[in-house]
Amino acid sequence: MQVTETSAEGLRRELKIVVPAGEIAEQISRRLGEIGRSVRLPGFRPGKVPMQILQRRFGPAVRGEVLESTLQGSSAEAMREQNLRPALPPKVEIVSAAEGGDLEYTISVEVLPDLPEPEFNDLGLERLVAEVPDADIDRALERLAEQQRKSEPVDRAAETGDIVIADVAGRIGEEEIPGSRAEGREIELGASGYLPGFSEQLVGVKAGEQRAVTVTFPEETGSPDLAGKEAVFDVAVKEVRQRLPAAIDDELAKAMGLENLTELRQEVQQRMQRDYDGISRQRLKRALLDKLAERYDFPVPPGMVEMEFESIWRQYLDDKEPQKEAAAEPPDSSAESPAADEAKAEPAADEAKTDPAVDADEEEQKAEYRRIAERRVRLGLLLAEVGRNNNINVTQDELNRALAREAQRLPGYERQVLDYYRKNPDAVNNLRAPIFEEKVVDFIIEMAKVEERKVAPQELMSMPDNDGAEAGESRPA
Repeated sequence: MQVTETSAEGLRRELKIVVPAGEIAEQISRRLGEIGRSVRLPGFRPGKVPMQILQRRFGPAVRGEVLESTLQGSSAEAMREQNLRPALPPKVEIVSAAEGGDLEYTISVEVLPDLPEPEFNDLGLERLVAEVPDADIDRALERLAEQQRKSEPVDRAAETGDIVIADVAGRIGEEEIPGSRAEGREIELGASGYLPGFSEQLVGVKAGEQRAVTVTFPEETGSPDLAGKEAVFDVAVKEVRQRLPAAIDDELAKAMGLENLTELRQEVQQRMQRDYDGISRQRLKRALLDKLAERYDFPVPPGMVEMEFESIWRQYLDDKEPQKEAAAEPPDSSAESPAADEAKAEPAADEAKTDPAVDADEEEQKAEYRRIAERRVRLGLLLAEVGRNNNINVTQDELNRALAREAQRLPGYERQVLDYYRKNPDAVNNLRAPIFEEKVVDFIIEMAKVEERKVAPQELMSMPDNDGAEAGESRPA
């Protein structure tokens, strides 16, 4: 095999590779011999089929198979000889592959850059530490108690705040509203979530009473068939219940599966502390990535940047699509003037294509996202190099736990989820990448000198949140 480097520009390399015709012929002959030892053809015993018949019967298929395997093997060997670390699969272009002649082809490949050896002990990182105030724990317990409030039946007229147990059926005119019939429905008088005026009209009802409640569906209701229409709900009251005071005691703890109030308070405190610690850790990680991005600047493979940009841009367009649909809806006829409508509505999709200002905005957005894509790729390569140099790997146990978490997200479909990941290595790699990144970040934080600063929870929660596409993510290679 003859390998010649024909171009070396930036991180792009081009090689010309020639595999002698003799090597190709030898591999074809060897493969035909393997087939001849096992194939069964009429009139011939196994292993006794003449080579010319094997050539005529299987030659074209074997030649294609040999050429494909030769391309893969020789290109990988050529890159090893040239000490190239490909960032992406190489692009192959066959120059000549005539039967009986040499196999000549070129490969174009983007290689990984030479990365600097990062220093971590002077990054100047700060970890924010927030402790849970007792007042926050008290408020959390009050919310839990409110959710667990019990009620008891009363023999009196219903008041605001009471719960009415009733059978309900709604109709417009004489036609029943589909899905409106319910038996034993709990209606909390004065609570939100009902049609305007519905629960208020039940104030004063008693058990055994029937009442017709008249309401009008809002114009913005989810069903166009009901919007703005007047409806009557026939309510047959079975029971009136008053809510008991919210009690923060051992009984509340037992309702939550714990022994007593002390244990419940500790559980709430620990849960809130975990939340604060998680936010603090995320802030520290983003600060670390910002420091690394500021300190280390090196060329990155354009192909990797383009792939990352396409992913970001596709997500941007997907998020923008609902806004386009909303903008395409007809303007409200109650607007003060056509000019007011025009000011409120965004340009329709076809108008945006011809509006120079919209085109300029889109190009500016693309330029910003390309910058983010380049940053993410650069950080990913740097973190990957740190992990490689320090033997940081994702264990099978860690991967299994990630798979279990994914399966638990779809109860009843756990087996299908596991089968999907078993059949899709790329999907498994998408699980492995963030685990690897977190382990590398933890390693760097351990190596760095991190100062701790105590802050109030309000300060921790109110700090500006960077764009996750830029500061919170990278792309490990």
